[in-house]
Amino acid sequence: MSVQDPSGTALLAACSQLFRRCRLAVRLHFADGGYQSMVLKYPVAGPAGFFVLTQARDGLFVVRSWNRHVGVSQEIRPGEPVPGVIHRIITGSMPVPHDGALLGWVTGHRVTAMLAVRCSQQESWDNPGPVPEIRVMPKAGTSERRHWPPFTISPLDDRRLWEYVERGEIVDLGPLVSQNAGYTFWVPSPGKRSAGRGCVVVTDDLPADGYWLPAGVYLDHWTLREGIQAPAAGFLPTRPGVADLAPQAPPTQLAGWG
Repeated sequence: MSVQDPSGTALLAACSQLFRRCRLAVRLHFADGGYQSMVLKYPVAGPAGFFVLTQARDGLFVVRSWNRHVGVSQEIRPGEPVPGVIHRIITGSMPVPHDGALLGWVTGHRVTAMLAVRCSQQESWDNPGPVPEIRVMPKAGTSERRHWPPFTISPLDDRRLWEYVERGEIVDLGPLVSQNAGYTFWVPSPGKRSAGRGCVVVTDDLPADGYWLPAGVYLDHWTLREGIQAPAAGFLPTRPGVADLAPQAPPTQLAGWG
């Protein structure tokens, strides 16, 4: 038998705090009058560890499992009892940066790796979408691991992600890229077997408030670990399928998924 919280009021306050503190995780929706949501990662392996927390216009919240066919679907209302499992999900989960976010890992005031986020919530009831993921893409030439994030292999397992954001070790590259059109590109890898994969190319140093984004090629860390040499940045933007990431590229173009 699940433990019941005598009131959902305290949990409503906890939900509101998540949306205030982790704005980088919030996704705005304009359907059905407008609402906002975020993806939560609970410390359980696989799809069962992901949930969607939605805030409606009336201020009430709904939490549901990533796969709508199984798991939980619970409204959180003031004064109404809430199952203990819902309380644990809200208070024990880590918000995931919103779908399509392009983040930077800062070492010594310069970005040494990009973090590309995919957590698209499919509209289809029958398709919950791929499991959310953050792909770490260090700058080619920064092979020293001290320049890489400590969570490079599995970012969503590091419970300190938002501490890094608050300390300025993780920054949102979206505004910088959007303000500098023609400098940052998504370059897909050639060949049918490489569909969905690629790299990010920055053609010139881009300064920002408190840090700078160096020019170079940013590749998936597994590619760099294998010792595969990065292609020259000069000719990459001329390849077919190249997309300028300013002002905004489709989320599937940001992370090199495959």
